[in-house]
Amino acid sequence: MINRIRDIRREKGLTLAEVAERCRPATTAQTIGRLETGMRQLSLTWMNRIAAALGVDPELLVRAEQSAQPQVIARLGEQGAEALHAPRDAILPTALGAEGLLMAMAVEASCGEYRSGDQIWFRQVDEANWPRCINRDVLVPRPGGRFAFGRMIDRDGRRIALFPPGAGQRQVVVDNAAWLAAAEMLVRKL
Repeated sequence: MINRIRDIRREKGLTLAEVAERCRPATTAQTIGRLETGMRQLSLTWMNRIAAALGVDPELLVRAEQSAQPQVIARLGEQGAEALHAPRDAILPTALGAEGLLMAMAVEASCGEYRSGDQIWFRQVDEANWPRCINRDVLVPRPGGRFAFGRMIDRDGRRIALFPPGAGQRQVVVDNAAWLAAAEMLVRKL
């Protein structure tokens, strides 16, 4: 089995030291590096500690020798497309397991910057962090099983004001919002 610690750590934007610090009990960056490269055996105990530090399921840390996992093979930088030194696993957002419930909305008719066929992925946000969603696209439940979607322009407690993405649409206000989910990723077929 080959471990995917490095790929997941990089996908989450963490350094070796940050992962080591998040482990319980804390460890060293050098130890995490050795576990990543296979210089140290990845025991079940280490797998559980590192998975908790990365916020993923432990089984996501290992993969079979021959995997059909999608690969990141290049990066686009200022100089154009460049090959990576070595391919790495492309980790799907549902597997990364960050804080908050992950959900998606299908776009069936073009509206504003969104095209028919797009998928907008949202992550539910704790109420304490709602102010950070100002000027971001959000999804908010409304009574009767309906939803409001748009750019959050104001908040007063649990009262949310949204500006819908379509041209000529009026501001929407949701009183006593049960939850709020911020747009995190756009999936668009080319």
